[in-house]
Amino acid sequence: MSIILAIESSCDDTSAAIIKDGVVCSNIVYTQKIHEEFGGVVPELASRNHEKNIVVTVEKAIVAAGVSIQDIEAVAFTRGPGLIGSLLVGVCFAKSFALAHNLPLIEVNHMQAHVLSPFIENRDIEFPLICMVVSGGHTQLVYMKDYLDMEIIGSTIDDAAGEAFDKAAKMLGLDYPGGPLVDKWAKEGNPNAFTFAKPRMDAFDYSFSGIKTSILYFLQKQKQQNPNFIQENLADLCASIQHAIVEILIDKLKLSIKEYNVKSVSLAGGVSANSELRKRFVETVTSMQAKAYVPAFQYCTDNAGMIAVAAYFKYKKGLFSTQSVEPLVKNYAI
Repeated sequence: MSIILAIESSCDDTSAAIIKDGVVCSNIVYTQKIHEEFGGVVPELASRNHEKNIVVTVEKAIVAAGVSIQDIEAVAFTRGPGLIGSLLVGVCFAKSFALAHNLPLIEVNHMQAHVLSPFIENRDIEFPLICMVVSGGHTQLVYMKDYLDMEIIGSTIDDAAGEAFDKAAKMLGLDYPGGPLVDKWAKEGNPNAFTFAKPRMDAFDYSFSGIKTSILYFLQKQKQQNPNFIQENLADLCASIQHAIVEILIDKLKLSIKEYNVKSVSLAGGVSANSELRKRFVETVTSMQAKAYVPAFQYCTDNAGMIAVAAYFKYKKGLFSTQSVEPLVKNYAI
């Protein structure tokens, strides 16, 4: 039996989970609300709140799983990428916990964990597999031959899809985080009411800077003619913006499925919680005679459950870290 404590602290969510023999038994997430008043994550505030919440979050995860500290056989943590201050809190806590209880350490790549999140509830996924990772900071297409054998075949060259959602929401005057609010308003709107520029990218790479510029110029022009344009057309604007971003994502996904001829395709990352993307993803993959796998909502955004499942696969292979391990903010190969 293997029982692993996993810690996630890459950005503004403090999370801890317990995984027992590959089954996630608890997944506690403390979401920092303080950033909402600033319209985005404030790194210094994020790290301070991680320090404040990490002990109680770990305690809750252990209690919820019905285990004791003495049962834990390894400690996993997010090494990167992420905010340096936030990562430091998680890494230092994990190293201290492991040292105090004489436990091995398992470092986890945050993006690799996102890719593996669909496996938390679906162990029957067949390889090879293509996973589309869509989050606030990353947009990638990943080809997988095995749980830990991954290759990034496509990535954004500028902004991520989640960032495009949030910045578009800000242009519309919506609160932060704006992505979920765009999704909410879009349900009442017409996705074909307005059109926005789509990038022309080679191969499987993405670009979202152009669509942001297109939205900005469109809104500026319309507000010159009608100052109340956004308020009067908010639902249609959200539906049209969401439709345009999802179209960009789905177009590249189709190309990758054809090129690699896979029969299993998964979705991961914070934006995988978007209702339109989930719907279009399943429709597209199914229409191409492949099986679609979408993680449960609790495993879409940053959480220790996905860190735990990645750690479980590394634990089985004996892939441990030393006490000299340090956070990696960028350039952390998946």
